[in-house]
Amino acid sequence: MIEREFFARTPLLCARELVGARLVWGRCEAIIVETEAYSVVNDEACHTFARPSARAFVAAHRPGSAYVYFNYGVHWMLNVLVKGGAEDGFVLFRALEPLRGVALMERRRGHSSRAALCSGPGKLAQALGVTGADHGRDLCSHPARCFHPSQPPVRIVPDVRIGISKAAHLPWRFLLDGSEYVSRRVRK
Repeated sequence: MIEREFFARTPLLCARELVGARLVWGRCEAIIVETEAYSVVNDEACHTFARPSARAFVAAHRPGSAYVYFNYGVHWMLNVLVKGGAEDGFVLFRALEPLRGVALMERRRGHSSRAALCSGPGKLAQALGVTGADHGRDLCSHPARCFHPSQPPVRIVPDVRIGISKAAHLPWRFLLDGSEYVSRRVRK
């Protein structure tokens, strides 16, 4: 299991190094194939830039805590808090490759295409059963909701963040090279 110290580093480093790691969420398990980093320092796309509640969350929670929010009143989004390094921030999980609990994920999504099952942050949260009740959950203390390290070698490709209008030019999206499970391929 990945320990809390892993999340006491910068969002960029954590986002990059979580690609290829396994996420266990109850009866489901998947490989993380795409992440995005968000920094509390000068990042207009980060919730902390304009939301006092996000800044309060960072102050009140330990690294490795789930930061879950309802996006546009449609989808839950799963992030993990990173703090204690040179800067604090969040890692958004953008896509997963399902490994275990696939039938359950398919029922939750009403979808059976394995490549499209978790190919977006809203899709993966729905497939895993993530809700607002998971906001603040400690992801470093229980084997039913945790991360496991990747098995090297993992080739990671950086790209610009997507689905945002501010600070979208930053190359803070990280993808598992060659994965068919990513939400959107690298822009050429």
